[in-house]
Amino acid sequence: MNTQLLRSLVFGILVSLGSVCLAAGEEVSEDIHKNDFKWFQFNIMRSIDNKIPFGNQQDTYLEMEFGGRSGIFQLYGYFDVFDIFDSKDSDRHGGDNFFVKLAPRASLNVMTGKDLSVGPVKEWYISSLFNIGDKDLFEQYIGVGSDIEVPGLGVVGANLMARYVRENYGAANVRKWDGYILSTNWFKPFYHFANSSFITYQGYLDYKFRATAISDDNDRAETSLEWFNGFYWHSSRYAVGYGAKLYKDMALLKDGGFAGQTSGIGHYLSITYKF
Repeated sequence: MNTQLLRSLVFGILVSLGSVCLAAGEEVSEDIHKNDFKWFQFNIMRSIDNKIPFGNQQDTYLEMEFGGRSGIFQLYGYFDVFDIFDSKDSDRHGGDNFFVKLAPRASLNVMTGKDLSVGPVKEWYISSLFNIGDKDLFEQYIGVGSDIEVPGLGVVGANLMARYVRENYGAANVRKWDGYILSTNWFKPFYHFANSSFITYQGYLDYKFRATAISDDNDRAETSLEWFNGFYWHSSRYAVGYGAKLYKDMALLKDGGFAGQTSGIGHYLSITYKF
């Protein structure tokens, strides 16, 4: 798909959705901050046999994770600092130092002042995503998002966005629109203790597809999958958890190519302190 067509498609989706929003829905409360919230925490993470490209499988790192909502805007993000113990046993030793993910969304419900819920879809958003690496990685995404009530999981965030590549380790699709991402996330408490602590099933699924700008490169894939499934114990101040992550051609790099092993199952252990 060429650049102009992809841009037109994204713009058309946003304009069409905006037009529907303006024409439909009941008026809602003028207090746009009634659902505001925020949270902030530090995680000590241990990755085991994960399938990050270029052999970055084992590491202990520090993660600053945050999220919240203020009026129109919703935000999720994290900042990873790798090899925090400066250990020669870390696969990150002497390599990349950090990774940043930012996922801002703007509520169309709040912007229009109308209830745009349709069946299980409770809210609509203009969604964006930024993936920024220490060395030669910078991806931007823009599209539409929603909050969907899913039986057994509660409210699931879902976003469909087009991908723009600013930096990609010198690949031929740099400064081009190339592909899409379907991303979902969930946080479902399923067991509560008498002391108010609880256990959750939480995770996300990111599926990238139609990344065809460099499909003639035998080391690059047109689709990629990351599916994280975590089980965590939470108290008001701490959390401890384990997550298993399924990879398929991580970062659109083919398994067994120049980037090494990029498919399979990785494991994560974490200890959290909440502010």
